[in-house]
Amino acid sequence: MIGLVDGNNFFVSCERVFNRRLVGRPVAVLSNNDGCCVSRSNEFKALGIPMGTPYFQLKQREASGELCFCSSNYELYGDMSRRIISILREEAVDVEQYSIDEAFIFPPTTAAADYAAYGRRVRAKILRWVGIPCGVGFAPTKTLAKIANHIGKKRPDGVFLMPDDPTEILAALPVQEVWGVGRRLPLKLRAERILTAQHLRDAPDATIRSIGGVTLLRTAMELRGIPCHEERDYDADPDSISCSRSFGEPATTAEALAESLAAYTAQAAAKLRRHGLLAAGCNIYAQVFASGGGGDFLGRTVVFPAPTDATNEMLRAIREEIDALYIEGTRYRKTGIVFFGLEKPGTAHQTDLFDDTPPAEKSRLYAAVDALNARYGKGKVFSARHSLTLGLARSNREPRLRGGYAQGLGARSWHMKRQKLSRRPTTRWDELMTVR
Repeated sequence: MIGLVDGNNFFVSCERVFNRRLVGRPVAVLSNNDGCCVSRSNEFKALGIPMGTPYFQLKQREASGELCFCSSNYELYGDMSRRIISILREEAVDVEQYSIDEAFIFPPTTAAADYAAYGRRVRAKILRWVGIPCGVGFAPTKTLAKIANHIGKKRPDGVFLMPDDPTEILAALPVQEVWGVGRRLPLKLRAERILTAQHLRDAPDATIRSIGGVTLLRTAMELRGIPCHEERDYDADPDSISCSRSFGEPATTAEALAESLAAYTAQAAAKLRRHGLLAAGCNIYAQVFASGGGGDFLGRTVVFPAPTDATNEMLRAIREEIDALYIEGTRYRKTGIVFFGLEKPGTAHQTDLFDDTPPAEKSRLYAAVDALNARYGKGKVFSARHSLTLGLARSNREPRLRGGYAQGLGARSWHMKRQKLSRRPTTRWDELMTVR
């Protein structure tokens, strides 16, 4: 038996733990740059406001006191998620974290006598120790556990055990709501009169494969109670590491472009070091505004002289490529970086004979930087300006950027807008809750 534990309206629930004034009120958490609603309380949903509604359309209702909004507080949500996972690891034989608010659990054999009672105990422990209400669903497969979880969220005790014969439940579930059915498949499925989860379960294998290939067939097998999803190692080393953000305001200068890329490089490098990995190179990119929405991407690939996790070496390697991304008079909406060729230290490769700094010294330097930022707050220690010129002159042109690579000391107008950001009392000493 597999269980799925999912935090109810997770972002909103995290906000309510530390701001009790939000309990019982219509609350929504906004996306990056306070753009649209990405998490809604039950009271907010009851007003008929759909997911993804732009914030500017709801400002008047906020001013009147009808609605409440919060900016995305990822640091808080990530820490609350970590606390929930730690509880699940104590209560289950194994845990596979699927997302920030969801995890599959494999219950101990002692739970087989009464899975519902086991689920209620786990749910009560999370609610008491962390303050997050959860839904818990049990079923023989992950796909059925997803369905059971959605049902459990609507029950008073928050727990649901899928019956041995789930036909009645599957018959009432539209096929497009089944986990694993993509956006493009429902039209093809309807053409074959596959309208519900039951229809998908009972359809011939050949028909299913002709519509969605082996992936859709695995989903159908899971609906039949046959486990087909391979167990994922969520603690395994990633194949790539990236960092990107949409700007709070359009960036129009080369300096803003360079500062944002330097900042995201430093953040991604810190993540790389947490995994104990080195990167062989990176892709840097920038997205420009387009008249019809969206925008074109400009990108460059950089291969480092040797695999590294040192932020200063990465910034030195990309400094000449940033100039190639800048087009005068262009409005930029986003930049980002993706590291590739990840490997563990000690992997055999050709080193730079003229590098005077031993790798061990670089590791100690950035271990200290990461420790200081962990102790005193993210971004307290960062790369300052370098004396070299960023963007070498081309023929008779002047360099676009002077001052080298830097994460920036200015106002950072490109930084993501979060005007309704709540406190981070679980990770910041200076933002601890106060009792009056």
